[in-house]
Amino acid sequence: MNARKRAAGSKTDLPPDFYVQFQKGYTMKSFKQFTYNDRLRLEVLVKAKHTPKEIAEILHFHISTIYRELDRGQFEALNSDLTKEMRYSPDIAQQHKEEVLAAKGADLKIGNEQAFADRIEEIIINEGYSPAAALAKVKAEGYDFSICVTTLYSYIDKGVFLNLTMKHLPEKRKGEKKHKRKTTQKRATKGESIENRPEEINTREEFGHWEMDTVVGARGVSKKSLLVLTERKTRKEIIMLLKEHTAAAVVAALDRLERKLGKKFKEIFKSITVDNGSEFSDWEGMERSKRSKKKRTKIYYCHPYSSWERGSNENQNKLVRRHIPKGVNFDDKTQGDIDDIAEWINNYPRRLHEYKTAEELYNKELEKIAA
Repeated sequence: MNARKRAAGSKTDLPPDFYVQFQKGYTMKSFKQFTYNDRLRLEVLVKAKHTPKEIAEILHFHISTIYRELDRGQFEALNSDLTKEMRYSPDIAQQHKEEVLAAKGADLKIGNEQAFADRIEEIIINEGYSPAAALAKVKAEGYDFSICVTTLYSYIDKGVFLNLTMKHLPEKRKGEKKHKRKTTQKRATKGESIENRPEEINTREEFGHWEMDTVVGARGVSKKSLLVLTERKTRKEIIMLLKEHTAAAVVAALDRLERKLGKKFKEIFKSITVDNGSEFSDWEGMERSKRSKKKRTKIYYCHPYSSWERGSNENQNKLVRRHIPKGVNFDDKTQGDIDDIAEWINNYPRRLHEYKTAEELYNKELEKIAA
């Protein structure tokens, strides 16, 4: 937003230089903690009747940070006509911050590492990372200081952080793993059963074996859906927007992938495991190459009502839902929107990969194919 245009508007009589000074030395991606000087500036902008969104753009803070800061410094004021209104006080907000920092205590290791604590808050609150993934990211960014995952969960639970609470965590910490059930085939699937899937696919030791699922939007409203493919070894995610939730749309999406990858498609997509949904009913169309009419991949079907047999898909879909919750209409989404979600997932540090990303591992596998 142009600072000079804003200053020239009728909303406020503040001088143009007041806004220009905020634009110097900041980038939208840089993270900083609110200082007392920032709080004084915030007070001026609030009095000038700017919205939180406008203030966030001027001060270069995430809008959620602005809302939290306004709550922190809020007080009830009595006007001259005896009416009451809520106002923002930089002094109240600053006092609150100092009290919270003092309450952390000298015995907490994170107490003297404010930059580290601020960055952890930013990554979890604004970027949607889990505590474990956030720790991996700050380590990759070069922070020397660190704590273990258990300690970080404990600090969040105890309210050690200024802004970060348990409600910001993407999901509750997992307990003991459930034992996987073994399902016996009770009726014929549309194509090859997962019971006949080779052991090298089951062990995830070989690259090129995928799981495929769909994520649907608001039922009865969304015509579009998402086709989600997860590579079993690297957890690489490919998400494609389907204009219709049909078998023909799924085949057409795989055709587009084949056109993009060319002859490499057969090496990258050696097999795909799907469920028994109607959108995956055309196993012959999914297996058959659009280019040569020969077989391009092998399709395996899970047992009916056994989504856990596509465990990678199920876990990845939870990451998709962090960005698109259930009940959201997909019809206004573009492939560009979906690509942003896939990029976030593929660059998310994964504990099962010792906090490497799926993108890193996938690219290494592609290098092996090229060699």
